Amino acid sequence: MADESERSVQAAVDGELRLLDPEVRASQAVVLELLDAKFTEIGASGRRWDAESILTVTNGGTVSPDSPVKVSEMSGVVLAPGVVHLTYFADNQGRRAWRSSLWRLTETGWRMYFHQGTLAN
Repeated sequence: MADESERSVQAAVDGELRLLDPEVRASQAVVLELLDAKFTEIGASGRRWDAESILTVTNGGTVSPDSPVKVSEMSGVVLAPGVVHLTYFADNQGRRAWRSSLWRLTETGWRMYFHQGTLAN
């Protein structure tokens, strides 16, 4: 069972890191492949996002290839079969936030279902 949990957490981590990759973010099709159809986010700004509205941010060059998001303290736990909760710290050119994501396994693979960011000092 531990191996399955480890694989699930690793799949979620891989998806999360892909969503932070500037090349992935530049492709709406790839971003949509990683987001659940019912995706929602409460951003560090306090704004609520859905899959369609988040494309304006991911495609808008908010993550520079020259200054990628620095991720630390990434950890994950399986909450239930097919559901993984990730937490980590992200620094995007000095904008620092704690991040939390829920990933779920669908018929087409792991998809981010929910994300939240909280600004940090």
